[in-house]
Amino acid sequence: MRVAVVGHMEWCEFAQVPHVPDPGEIVHASRVFQEPGGGGAVAAVQLMKLAGSATLYTAFGDDETGHRSRARLEELGLHVEGGVRPEPQRRGFVHVDERGERTITVLGPRLGPQGADPLAWDGLDDTDSVYLTAGDVEAVRQARRARVLVATPRGLETLSHAHVELDALVSSGRDPGELYERGDLDPVPRIVVRTLGAAGGEWETAAGERGKWGPAPLPGPIRDAYGAGDSFAAGLTYGLGAGWEIDKAVELAARCGAACMTGSGPYEGQLRL
Repeated sequence: MRVAVVGHMEWCEFAQVPHVPDPGEIVHASRVFQEPGGGGAVAAVQLMKLAGSATLYTAFGDDETGHRSRARLEELGLHVEGGVRPEPQRRGFVHVDERGERTITVLGPRLGPQGADPLAWDGLDDTDSVYLTAGDVEAVRQARRARVLVATPRGLETLSHAHVELDALVSSGRDPGELYERGDLDPVPRIVVRTLGAAGGEWETAAGERGKWGPAPLPGPIRDAYGAGDSFAAGLTYGLGAGWEIDKAVELAARCGAACMTGSGPYEGQLRL
């Protein structure tokens, strides 16, 4: 299979703390480390671990952190197609508490690819499945060149203006930034998947068929929830690109999300097929 992600990344500093500090409080981190994060990067690495290789179409800030981000993503094994913006690289700070819950502060605007960027967009013609997290209208239309296109509603306004049919939209039943209501997009996505955290989730097709799935068993103790949702989306993208029925695809997706939660940072626990 050939898989890709069209989306964003940010350079993240992670701090493991006993709890997120209350206003005015000082807490001491037991561990601090840095990695590229963001939905596009996390999903691309998970797809690579499932398919053997993956391409990330993205954008970087033109500074030391941006160049470092690209180098680390390539070190992780991704093929990177990246535009460069004359601005600082977007960064993030992540508190991870003793329960494994992550709390994120993002610094700077999201940097996504643009359709006018001189990237190898032609490669998407031979790509089985793409996950889309960010980009302008033309980048969304470039992503549609793949046989299967899965997206997040984080960029709902851009998706609406692009007027492309999605094979699946991965939304949240809880997160206000990832909600989707029928009618938000025209054409309607073929499948809408709504995640409900530890309760599993539900899906619905444009024809009105519905289904649910339960939580996947954790392969170890919870360490870090960062990246679990994007690993879930990557598993779904892989399954649909492989031609699986939706029930089988969400089962793999749930396993990817659960596995991610057992590692430190977004990549350590990710599932390999």
